[in-house]
Order: sequence, then structure tokens, then C-alpha cells
Amino acid sequence: FAGLSLYFEDSHDDLDDFGFDDYGSECDGIRITAFLDAGQDNLTPLGRLEKYAFSENVFNRQIVARGLLDVLREFSENENDFISVMETVARMSEDGEPTVRAELMEQVPNIAMFLHESQPNFPAAFSRYLVPIVVRYLTDPNNQVRKTSQAALLVLLEQGLICKGDMETKVCPVLLDLTEPSSDDDYKIEAVAIMCKLVTMLSKDTVEHLLLLRFCELCSDARLFQVRKVCAANFGEFCSIVGQDATEKLLMSKFFDLCSDSLWGIRKACAECFMIVSNSTSPGVRRTKLSPLFISLISDQSRWVRQAAFQSLGRFISTFANPSSTGLYFKEDGTLLEVPRCPFDRLGLGFDSGGRKQYSKWTILVKCNKTCCEFFYSSMRCSFNGPTERPSHPPINQDGRSTPTLECMSGGDRGSDSTHTPPRGRHENFNSFHYWRPPLPDISEELEMLKDQVPLQNQTAGIKEGEKEEMVVLEDGEMASLKPVTSSQIQKVLDCLQPHMDDPDAQAQVQVLSAALKAAQQERQSEDTEGQSESQPPEDGNGEPDEEFSQNEGTAEEKQTPNEPPQQTTDSAPIEELKETENVIPQQLLDQYLSMTDPARAQTVDTEIAKHCAFSLPGVALTLGQQNWHCLKDTYETLATDVQWKVRRTLAFSIHELAVILGDQLTAADLVPIFNGFLKDLDEVRIGVLKHLYDFLKLLHAEKRREYLYQLQEFMVTDNSRNWRFRYELAEQLILIIELYSHYDVYDYLRQIALTLCSDKVSEVRWISYKLVVEILQKMYACGAHDLGLNFINELIVRFCHCPKWVGRQAFAFICQAIVEEDCMPMDQFAQHLLPSLLSLSSDPVANVRVLVAKALRQSVMEKAYFKEPGSAYSDELEETVMALQADKDRDVRFFASQDPNMALMDTAALI
Repeated sequence: FAGLSLYFEDSHDDLDDFGFDDYGSECDGIRITAFLDAGQDNLTPLGRLEKYAFSENVFNRQIVARGLLDVLREFSENENDFISVMETVARMSEDGEPTVRAELMEQVPNIAMFLHESQPNFPAAFSRYLVPIVVRYLTDPNNQVRKTSQAALLVLLEQGLICKGDMETKVCPVLLDLTEPSSDDDYKIEAVAIMCKLVTMLSKDTVEHLLLLRFCELCSDARLFQVRKVCAANFGEFCSIVGQDATEKLLMSKFFDLCSDSLWGIRKACAECFMIVSNSTSPGVRRTKLSPLFISLISDQSRWVRQAAFQSLGRFISTFANPSSTGLYFKEDGTLLEVPRCPFDRLGLGFDSGGRKQYSKWTILVKCNKTCCEFFYSSMRCSFNGPTERPSHPPINQDGRSTPTLECMSGGDRGSDSTHTPPRGRHENFNSFHYWRPPLPDISEELEMLKDQVPLQNQTAGIKEGEKEEMVVLEDGEMASLKPVTSSQIQKVLDCLQPHMDDPDAQAQVQVLSAALKAAQQERQSEDTEGQSESQPPEDGNGEPDEEFSQNEGTAEEKQTPNEPPQQTTDSAPIEELKETENVIPQQLLDQYLSMTDPARAQTVDTEIAKHCAFSLPGVALTLGQQNWHCLKDTYETLATDVQWKVRRTLAFSIHELAVILGDQLTAADLVPIFNGFLKDLDEVRIGVLKHLYDFLKLLHAEKRREYLYQLQEFMVTDNSRNWRFRYELAEQLILIIELYSHYDVYDYLRQIALTLCSDKVSEVRWISYKLVVEILQKMYACGAHDLGLNFINELIVRFCHCPKWVGRQAFAFICQAIVEEDCMPMDQFAQHLLPSLLSLSSDPVANVRVLVAKALRQSVMEKAYFKEPGSAYSDELEETVMALQADKDRDVRFFASQDPNMALMDTAALI
């Protein structure tokens, strides 16, 4: 019986793997006597397998079940024998002893993987023999067998070993039967749990076709609260799989019922999965239905529900983020992706038959300056001059994106084309707010209406002295002039965009026009304050003030007369008034989020509620955008001074991300002071700043960034000197920070820190610090500061090569090798200034030093072409030194001196 003997003749150490530790010292005798005595019968191997597989001794049957994988491997070369073994397995699955069935089920995933690898030989063996066993065990009367089969089923699905056909025809029908209203309660609860786990591994079609309706029924199970609780806990997974339509049509009503369930545990589960459910709904449903529902959970009578709701509040708010403004997009499965920015040459820019660049889309370009808001429109296309002419460098927006400058033809004759260039003064007055989008819903009629309101005979009216009109060429060759438009005209375009608010592009366009509307209104107020309103006619020409209403914002503002003072700026207005200008998220949600810093919340909801607020603040800030940062500024400052260091630590770890969201101006004004405070905080807080020090500093202006050179030395001092990971992180960050400063600053400030770290007591810190030294030297030579580089080299020689401790001399060898490998300096400079000192260490009395010298010479220095050239001044000396190291008395030195450089290099970091 070759198969069984091969399996059971393992060493005694394998006994523990099979649970024999409870059998005592007689276990070996029982095992050998029962299975390995080949002379006990004259049966064939298959016959002997049958004998032991159905033996009256339960222990024998358990052993066979545990060894099925090796038995199958032994018989896999013969198809008939293999099929016989599989049929024996199928018969063993009907064993009356639960422990045997459980042992068999534990081996099913391993057997399935083996069959999957051998699929060309046995394509249908798994589906024919093992899947029915797994499905049948889901209804086994023994609890252990059922649990084992459920775990095995999940493993099979995760590995993709069960085909779609088997899932639909064998697994799902059993789960549906077990979740029938008349099914046993225990079976039903287990089946619901396994069904909810399976849904994430099934396709959308399978879930919708087989499981969705049953899941809806289970959500309303009035008899078993355990079933409703499992459904509530996994509700988000179902929503993310079936998508928006099915969620809103079938699942949303069930979710409302679960959120108002009489048991607080079910409501708590709903609060925990709220974000995933929100991701699967439309913006309208999210705002009008889910927001009030979430408010009810936040004010729930149960403290546990309120706690879960507040923990999910920030994540729920993040689902209101608009991809067009935040650059992020939530997929149906809840994952967050970055929306790729379209380059300039893809934003509707093409080539006509003559090679001329053209804009073939409807475009709207809004430019806001100090004196007016000009509304440029082009009918269908506007060509650039010349087949190879490129537009000038576009201006940079506040968000860092470039905006193409619209340069239009001023004449119909192609032979005498000329391009209008605005005067320099007007470009200087323009701020950086520009917008460019791909096509929107057709609003040509509305734009024609606007064009009619700007007649050519009045094209100069209302334009101040020193300003010129913008000329565009319409598609039919007609010249049209553009004048500043009034807020009422912008409002008309906003009105015509309202029916298309489901389109993300339309939403983004509305946001831009709303900003233009607000700018026009503020400019109007500014003019009124200066007393110019008495001498100038109204912009719309009808003697009536412009409407101060923006439908897309959903808020109404009072009309201001010329005698009223101008509206307060965003920075000086009270927070209560500024909140009203924010309409990205419902105001109630924002109010609840801002209240998380209230000390009373810690008493009534959760003692760590401030930490949850701090954790989700970057996501909320991203959703609100830079323009609404004033809503969060006070909250952020409150969290930054919280008495709990865990709260401050959370902010410290994310301050660099918030800086990216806010931009350089708000970062310098609002985040830098808080960042400076974190630098002086506890080590638990400082580590958060330190881990992303480079990410934050690179966002600052050069002058502000240079101020931190004086503070980098403070990171060398820690509350606990044993906290070596703090110094290790500092070295890693300094390697990145080098590129942010000039070589003079690097030499004056970072050099000394690096040399200090190279002498650290912990080898890991020293090892990363040697790399920092190499980067500094590379910076010197890359910037052409050879004098500074030479001074640094001399300092390295004195500090390390002549160090009385062998660790320092070993470090010098490592640094020299890294310099050669990274090409930090010209090889002739290396040969002149560093190589003689390196060669002098070849006779060092410490073997560990000679090991690294041998490694540096053999694997790095001698591989450089400079030292391979015939007649090289150092080639003979290198050869002699390496030959001496190859004859060294230490075995490791001889090994590295003789090793082929092309072979896999052995890591010597442990020697440092």
C-alpha cells in the first residue's frame, strides 16, 4: 500500500500536526500496527484503502481522512485509480461519525487546490465529487461539521475554485432553501451569515438574479432579530454589489426600516455601514433621504447608536465630495479613486484638415478680475494661428491645473489672421480663477440669447477706460464682441443648467458660474461703496438691481442697495454667517460634525469622539473644498489643542494631506502655526509630523521652508533616548528633504545632523545614516560645489577612516562603496581623495572592517570602467590589495574578496 505507507512513514515531529499529542506514547505503535504492516493481508492498495477508510475503528477512519491529499497525489498518475479514490472519498463523506466528516471537510480546500492544479487531467472531479459534499454539509445536523463546511466554502470562493455554474445551481439553491420562512432557526441564521459573506465574491448578475429578493425578505424578518442584525451588518456589501438602481428601488426602503428597528444593535449596525450605502445612491437621494435618516441615528436614544453614528459621520460626509472639484471618485465598491486630469491637448483640442488646432466643443471661460466678470463664449470653434503654432503657456489655477488661454482669430481672411492679445495691465488684474470643461448639455439657444443682449452697436458701452473688447470669430465668420456681463445674465445661464444637474459636468459648470456670479455681486457692492453707483447706470440697463440669488447653491441672499455696506470678506465674517454660504453638504450634518469637539459630547456619546473627528477631518475638508475651509478652521484649531495626545497625534499624521487640500496660501496662514506647535509636542505627536516632514515642507514657499532648517536639530532630542526609531525616521526624511534646500543649506545644517546620526548606538540608525551621508555628498557634486564636497570628504576621513573604534572604520568602507555605486562624484575625484584611505583599511586588525573593504573593492570599485582602463594609476594597487584580501586569514574576508560581482550579493548590513 504505497500511498498510505508514504504518508504514514513521516517523522515523529509530524504527529502534533495531526492531533496525536493526546494519544500518549503508544501512538506510534498503534499507527504502525494498524497501517504499515504489509503482511497483514493480500489486498491491493485500493483494497487496503477501502479497508481502513471504512474500518470500525474511528481513529483509522480519521487518519485516512487526514491523509487524503497525499493519497490522491500517489494515485493521480492513473486515472482509473484516481477516480476510485474520489469515489471512496464520496462514500467517506457519509460517515456516521461527525469527527470523521469534520476531518474530511478540513481537507477539501487543499484537495480542491490540488485538483485545480491538475485540472487538465481531471477537469470535472472537483465539481462532481467535492462540491456536493460541501453543499450537503451545510445542512449537516452536527454544528462542528456545518461550521467547517461554511469555512471551507468561503476559502473555495476566495481562491476562485468554484465555478459560476456550481454557485448558481448547487450552492445558492441550498442557501435559499435554508433561508425559507419555514426553515429551522439555527440553520436560517447560519445561512444568512454565509449568504452575506458570499455576496462579495459573486457577480452582480448572480446576486440580483438569485439572492437580492431573498435578502430583502430577510431584512423584514419579524421573528428572528439575529437575521435582521446580520442583514444590517452586511447591508453595505449588497448595495455596493447591485449598484445604484437596485439600491434605490429595492434596498432603500428596507434600510429605512432597519434604521428604525426596535433593537439598538440593528440600528448601530446600520450606522456603521452608512457610508457604503451612501456610495451606492445618487446625490439627490443622498441629500434628501439619507441625510435626515443619519441625523435621526445621531440623535438616537441609545448611546451605542449615537457613538457609531458619530464615528461614521465624517465618512458619510466624504461621500458628498464632487469628483469634478475634489479630483476623487467613489467606485460602486466604495474604493476611492483619483480622477485623472485631462491634459491640455485633450480638452476638446483637435486639428482641422489644414493642421490648424481648433476647439470643436462648446466652451465657457470665466475670468474674474477686480473690475468686472467677463463672460467669453465661442459658438462652435475658434482656431489658433498657423499650423504649428502652439498657445502660450497657460496660467496656473489655484488648484495647480493649467488653463489654456483663449486666443481667437480677429479676421475672416486666413492669409491675414491676427490674434488679439489683451494688454498687460488686464492680465495683471486677472486673478487665477479660470475654468475649462469638455462639452455640456446643448445651451446654444441660451447663449445666442446672451449674444443678442450684447449688440454690436453698443459693444463699447459700460467698458471702463483702458479696457478693450474681446473679439471672437463665430462659426459663420461673423465677428462678435464680448463685454462684461451682469449677474442677472449669469443667473439666466444657471437657470438653464438646472435641468441637467444629474450630469457631473453640469454640476461643475454650475459651481464655476456661481463663483462668477458671486464675484460680480461683490464687485457691484464694491463699486457702490466707492460712490460710483450714482454716476454709473445699472449693468443690466433696466434700472433694476441684479438678483442676488443662486439656484444651484440653494440659498437666497438679501438684495443689497447701493447704500448698503459691502459684504464682509470670508476671513472676517463670523462662522455662523459663513456656514450659510456652504452648500456642499447639508447644514445639519456639518453642524453635527462641528459639535464633535464639544466637551459635552465626550460625556454623552464617546470619550474618544474628538479623535474620530480628527481622523475624518481631512476627508471633510476635501469635501467642502478650499472655499469652505472657514467652516472647519475653528474646529481644527480646537482639536490641535485638545488635552488628549491621541487627538493631536491623529492630526499630526494627516496635516500634510490637509495641506495638499488647502493649498499653499491657507497652509501658510492656518496650518503652519499648528505644525510648529506639533514640533514641540510629545514624541507620540512629533512622530506624526516627522513621518511626513518632507511631504509638508515641500508645500511651503522657499522662504518659509528655510525657517525649519534651524528646528531640524530638535528632532535629535527625544523624551526617551531608547526611542531609536525616531532617529531612524529622521534620517529617512532628511534623505528626501535634501532636494528642497540649496547645497549651502545642506552643508551648513543637514551635514552635522547626518554625522551625528552616523555615530548612533543603534546599528539600524547608523546604516540609514550612511545613506544620508552619501546623498549629501551627491548633492554637493551635483550642484558643482566641489570645494564643499572636498571639505566634507576630509571630514569623513577624519571622523570615520581614522576612528579609534572599528565601527567607524567599517562605516567608512560602507560609505565608499555606496558613493561608487551611486556615482556621487567623478571617479577621478574618488580615486584621488577617497580610494587611498579605503585601501589603507585593507590591513585593519578587525576582520569585520576588512570584510566590507573586500566587498567594496571587489563588487563596486573594480567594476567601474575608470579603474578597468589600461594604464590606470590605481589598477595595479587595486589588484594587489584584492589578492592580499583573497589570501586573508579570515574566511569571510576571503569569500567577499573572491566572489563574482555578477552573483547574488550577500547582505552585510548585519555586520554594521
